[in-house]
Amino acid sequence: MESGGNTLKWDIFLAPYSQAVDELKIKLKGMRKQFDYESRHSPIEFVTGRVKPITSIVDKAKRREIPIPKIEEEVQDIAGLRVVCPFVDDIYEVVEMIRARQDFEIAEEKDYIEKNKESGYRSYHVIIRYPVETIHGERKILAEIQIRTLAMNFWAINEHSLNYKYSGQIPEDVTTRLRNAAEAAFRLDEEMSKIRQEIREAQEYFRRTKE
Repeated sequence: MESGGNTLKWDIFLAPYSQAVDELKIKLKGMRKQFDYESRHSPIEFVTGRVKPITSIVDKAKRREIPIPKIEEEVQDIAGLRVVCPFVDDIYEVVEMIRARQDFEIAEEKDYIEKNKESGYRSYHVIIRYPVETIHGERKILAEIQIRTLAMNFWAINEHSLNYKYSGQIPEDVTTRLRNAAEAAFRLDEEMSKIRQEIREAQEYFRRTKE
């Protein structure tokens, strides 16, 4: 990618982001294991992570008219982590745990659950500045942690696939169905939250009988 005579060497540029994703996956998965060790309900179902593909970074920079020197500051999700939770309340418990950590700092929070996007998208985003140790010293990079329920995640994965298929121009009838599906998914989350304690007790009983 070139602009104004500048060339971005992607392998060098993305290396710290890849390192950050690997380290953060270990740390976030470690949080889940601590609940297992204490035989407590974990608010974390699973954790995934990825470095944004180069083509996606370039497309986003072009759409937002971000020059090459500003990509590191203005594209917040080059390093992306996803924490998937069983229940809506678990999302906010995970947010509190992230806020309490001392190994990175929070740059911004975006609550798309209290106020979902027009598309129907729901998730809680935490943008952090994460220190990566490189051969040139410490480098703080932006990383995005998305926290959502299983239902929200199912919807978001399918919405992303449709956006890719239609290059961001999803037909109106499909868009309407997606919004309806988003509301149905959220109602499912609300209903499951009402019987959360019963579900947890059933899971604990099942765990004990397998020991």
